[in-house]
Amino acid sequence: MSFEENVDWRKSPPREICIVMLSALGDAVHVLPIANALKRTWPETRITWVIQPVPYQLVSNHPAIDEFIVFERKRGLLWWQSFQDVAQLLRHRQFDLILGLQVYLKAGILTGLIKSKIKLGFDRARARDMQWLFTNHQIPQHPPQHVQDQYFEFLHYLGVNPEPINWELHLSNIERKQQQEFFSSIGENTCAVVVGTSKHAKNWIASRYVQVLEKVQGKYGLTPVIVGGPSKDERSIANQIIASTRTKIIDALGDDVRKLVWIIDGSTLLISPDTGPLHISHALGTPVVGLFGHTDPSRTGPYRKFRELIVSRFEQRPQQGHMGIRKYQNGMRGITAECVMEKVSLALKRYSSNEPSSNN
Repeated sequence: MSFEENVDWRKSPPREICIVMLSALGDAVHVLPIANALKRTWPETRITWVIQPVPYQLVSNHPAIDEFIVFERKRGLLWWQSFQDVAQLLRHRQFDLILGLQVYLKAGILTGLIKSKIKLGFDRARARDMQWLFTNHQIPQHPPQHVQDQYFEFLHYLGVNPEPINWELHLSNIERKQQQEFFSSIGENTCAVVVGTSKHAKNWIASRYVQVLEKVQGKYGLTPVIVGGPSKDERSIANQIIASTRTKIIDALGDDVRKLVWIIDGSTLLISPDTGPLHISHALGTPVVGLFGHTDPSRTGPYRKFRELIVSRFEQRPQQGHMGIRKYQNGMRGITAECVMEKVSLALKRYSSNEPSSNN
């Protein structure tokens, strides 16, 4: 029998849903409209999210999620204990539905271990790491599209309307106070900038960041604020930029994800390659100039809004890989400082009168 013949949640909504999405800040941002739509459609349904520690920092206070299960990934010989910890914690739980939104093997193993009547995953063509082995229902095949729309396919399959699309990334009162103190010390007119990602090929060139940040401050009076994580690559690029210019640059790199959120929220705009803060900025309503040369902005760029601010030197090849991701040539070196400044000028002209918002 088909899914529709087996399940009619219009009459009796699911009592408990489990979302399996472990890692990556950007993917966590994409999950939020899913959770909001589910809670809006079925307000009495309890939503649990299995997630890793870093993205948990981003979404831990989200109003649509009733419970988080934090997957602490252990290394070496203890790797299996990580999965047993989650299975033990949920051993007496029976979910009505699991949404397997992540196709990596570790997420698939967890999907297999957690008890649920329905385990919904991707179609076999997109189910990387053999995800179909861990699910008993799959969404239909679909041509490549934006990652956010790809996740919405799960809602369409369930008969849930994703509209109106919202993220609801809120700041607490304490975070608002921290934000006010930070910006009162450096000025309210700031340009946040991300200088590194988890994949070296997505990074831009330090010397070109220097050119852009000098113009951002000299021409527009915006104080550059380097934001991001504590990785060696980010630290190295940031150090190169700071050492190569007399421009006053605020160094705000670190491992505090919530600080990253409130800095982006309070900034005039963000400049970023394809990485999590780009999607955080979009969700907050902060204009973002996206730098794309390694990945396809039609799939991983800002969703719907701020598309005109993308600087793309991405080149497609005809072959396609897992999840419909097109193979690419790295065009990050083809992005010039002049191209980025054109988009910065456009962002300030079009959006500078907008008040920063923590809710989209």
